[in-house]
Formats: sequence, structure tokens, C-alpha cells
Amino acid sequence: MIEKNRSQKLKRILSVQRHIERMAENDLAETSRQRAEVNVAMDDVILALGSMDPVHHAFSQNYADRFGRLTIKDQQLTGMQQVHEMWLMRERAKADRLEEGMKDALEAERREADDNAVYDVIDQQFATPASSKLQKP
Repeated sequence: MIEKNRSQKLKRILSVQRHIERMAENDLAETSRQRAEVNVAMDDVILALGSMDPVHHAFSQNYADRFGRLTIKDQQLTGMQQVHEMWLMRERAKADRLEEGMKDALEAERREADDNAVYDVIDQQFATPASSKLQKP
């Protein structure tokens, strides 16, 4: 019975761990999405800086400042993305280990149940009925 409780506990913990893993995946996806947006904005600023349109020339300093801010933001998001990737890998590894432990516990429960069934059959084969003991004087 203790092993059965262990596998049930591991199953509950595993579901929580998989939820944490999904949270890490969502955070990584959000960071990747933000990086893509920043890269598109950087491309737009580069196009504006390289434009021959006189309107863009008047704002070239503003574009350069914006490009600098976007570069810094991209660097920050790159660092965050690396942190989220490591977090995801760590949480996934924990969940995989818990899943293996749960499978081992379930297998141990099955083996114990099978062993108990065999012992019951053996006990039934060698057990003498109570009425036969009473007839011996």
C-alpha cells in the first residue's frame, strides 16, 4: 500500500512539474516573440536610415537613437531568452525524472500485487481446512 501511495504522489507531483514546464515554454515563446518584434523594428529603422528621402534625413539622429535603444533591448531579450531556455531544460529534466520514478513505482506495485497473488495461490494449495483438524483424536 505504501508503494501505491508513492506512485499516486509522484503522479500528482509530475502533473505540477509538467505545468511548470508549460509555464517555462510559454515564457520562452513570449520572449522569442518580443525579440522578433524588436528585430522587425530594427530592420525598419535601418531602412529609414538608409533611405534617400529627405524627410528621413531630418530624423536621422532620432533613428540612430532609436536603433541604439532597440539594440540594447535585443541584447536584454537575448539574455532573457537564454535564461528561459535553461529554465525550460531544467524543468523538463525534473519532469522526466519524476515520470521515470512514477513508472518505477507503478512497476513495483504491479510486481508486489503479482507476488501477493502467487503467495495467495500457494497458501490455498497448502492450507488444510479447519474441519480436518477437528476430526483427529
